[in-house]
Amino acid sequence: MRVVIQRVTSASVKVKDRIVGKIDSGLLLLVGFEIKDSLEDIVWVTNKIINMRIFNDSSNKMNLSLKENGGDLLLISQFTLFASTKKGNRPSFMHSAPPEIAKKWYETTIEEFEKLLGKSIQTGKFGSMMDVSIQNNGPVTIIVDSKNKE
Repeated sequence: MRVVIQRVTSASVKVKDRIVGKIDSGLLLLVGFEIKDSLEDIVWVTNKIINMRIFNDSSNKMNLSLKENGGDLLLISQFTLFASTKKGNRPSFMHSAPPEIAKKWYETTIEEFEKLLGKSIQTGKFGSMMDVSIQNNGPVTIIVDSKNKE
């Protein structure tokens, strides 16, 4: 499981010119699943992100988590996060989980984030062509990979 985390002052996602998810201050997460992922990956990643101290405190130091900050979360599925560019010029997605598995993990990830935050989160629409707008704050962009726990 791979997630690109972006701290934002606002973010939204449209499907066919209709906004399906929108937040103000918080985190925009682009999430991709690979064939080898499991529930353990989801639990590790969601806990890591919820508790990651990437919001500024009163001293302007990145010292607060999303949970402490009270910000919102927008989660968007993105199978291209597992693109392999090793051979040729066309990316291969052979490591990305097939749609039926990825959709199950995406829904489980939504449930896990909502459980940890104690509130609903905003989402894109799985499997759809989406237009994502963000106002990155910082900019702060971090990548988390459940198979590479640095």
